[in-house]
Amino acid sequence: MERFFTGALVPVEGEEGRFVPTVDLRETEEGYELTAEVPGLKPEEIEVTLSGDVLILKGEKKEEREETEGGYHVVERRFGSFYRSFHLPEPVDRERLAATHKDGVLRVSLPKAVAEKTTRVEVKPN
Repeated sequence: MERFFTGALVPVEGEEGRFVPTVDLRETEEGYELTAEVPGLKPEEIEVTLSGDVLILKGEKKEEREETEGGYHVVERRFGSFYRSFHLPEPVDRERLAATHKDGVLRVSLPKAVAEKTTRVEVKPN
């Protein structure tokens, strides 16, 4: 197997079965938007988690294909996994996190947390 995926995913040298998806993370006024190219992966093969201020993307592909035609018997197996993490500089609204997957592209929306209003506390004599 020369490559697990062709195109957007780049294998990590020296680590057989590992690949690194191409990721674009950008900040907007409303929050952060992450786009990752994950061709060949199904939504259930991708895990997106937020731990503290770290966004973690994990995925694993296990595929096996067997075909018999004429005098040939072909068996192909492809396995691979990835792990990417990103430190977010500001808190995000965990209630409004969203992730979608379409045509080999994962999109994660991370709205910024609304800053709490400043509250003045009256100091009373004791």
